[in-house]
Amino acid sequence: MKERFRELSGTLEGALAPGETLLCNLSAERSDFVRFNKALVRQAGSVEQAYLSLRLVSERRQAQATVTLAGNSADLEVGKSAIARLRDALADLPPDPLLLINEKPQSTSMERRGKLASAASVVEQALEAARGRDMVGFYAGGTMVRGFASSLGQFNWHEVDTFNFDWSLYRQGDQAVKTSYAGFDWDAHAFASKMSRAGEEVELLAAPRRTLEPGDYRVYLAPAAMAEVMSMLSWGGFSVRARETKQSPLLLMQEGRTLSPQVTIAENVAEGIAPAFQGQGYLKPPRIDLIREGRLGDPLVSPRSAKEYGLSPNGADSGEGPESLDMAPGALDEGTILGELDRGLYVSNLWYLNLSDRPAGRITGMTRFATFWVERGRIVAPVTPMRFDDSVYRMLGSELLGLTRMSEMLPDASTYGERSTASARLPGALLKALRFTL
Repeated sequence: MKERFRELSGTLEGALAPGETLLCNLSAERSDFVRFNKALVRQAGSVEQAYLSLRLVSERRQAQATVTLAGNSADLEVGKSAIARLRDALADLPPDPLLLINEKPQSTSMERRGKLASAASVVEQALEAARGRDMVGFYAGGTMVRGFASSLGQFNWHEVDTFNFDWSLYRQGDQAVKTSYAGFDWDAHAFASKMSRAGEEVELLAAPRRTLEPGDYRVYLAPAAMAEVMSMLSWGGFSVRARETKQSPLLLMQEGRTLSPQVTIAENVAEGIAPAFQGQGYLKPPRIDLIREGRLGDPLVSPRSAKEYGLSPNGADSGEGPESLDMAPGALDEGTILGELDRGLYVSNLWYLNLSDRPAGRITGMTRFATFWVERGRIVAPVTPMRFDDSVYRMLGSELLGLTRMSEMLPDASTYGERSTASARLPGALLKALRFTL
């Protein structure tokens, strides 16, 4: 596929008129998908697809189109036809004052081979591990490809093997334990261990549920729950445009407010799934410290924002959100976390999160799935769903007691149109208090 893309983009560049620049972006995958329900396979299949986005630039005007590639000689004619349509469109478009593309060619190539299990093997292991339980889930695994080529002489390639298995074990009604297993190398023992642990938590749901009064409670947020909190901070929190327009949920940090010195958050492209380049040809540094030991770090800068605010782009896409978010771990041993919690709430998952007060960094949301009440370091009862509403400056600041030593890789499970390359690697967090309102 790499050489086909190189040949196709090179041939299309040869069809350009004087003064035109062509940017080609390839997004492709070869993936297996399996859907489970009631511990049975409900849908299984494989997908091989490739999309080519063409951006034609001339006299500070730009137009873009995306075509589907068939992997044969017809792709060239499809691409040439798309360029002809873009050329016609450019004549009616005004100059773009924020247009910025990389005019200094920087070519790269990265291929990360993983040890993926076959879809048949995943099915066999999943059905065996979930035997006798009501398991619903979704597996996606295979090779994801991103490519960039420009008529200015740049060529970038990114090819990675990954998998993600997201599943829930249901007991009855709305009682369930949600778990995921993802990475680059499938480990049957690690998968079986996660399934076994989820099964143990499902049994704990059989105890009478406890309803707690609103108030502040000591809390442990598992990595999956932390991922939901991070998604709210990523909604403008690390964007230079949001900072410049004062719309960041971390606005108070721009004015000197800090989090706990335990908190360091980075865009860690070197160890993520996403490519180290973006659609206008700018490369991403291996690491950008977004928060350093509780203090606001460097923002993510897209080419358009760089042009508007007189900055240098650092590989961010137009959304200026992290794609390989990495939060530094702490010193807490996950195996003794119940003892560290002592008395409080063990929260596996959160959902329906939103910003209740964006300038103040306040987040609201609900507990979901396996949330347990813990006393003397032991789980004693599941807890009915609760709503929290609290500030990030408390959650990751004054009330943060510690972070776990182990982090979990949590890829974005989205498959809308194609598998996402975004991911987050996060530890669990022990909080002295989290404020619940309902």
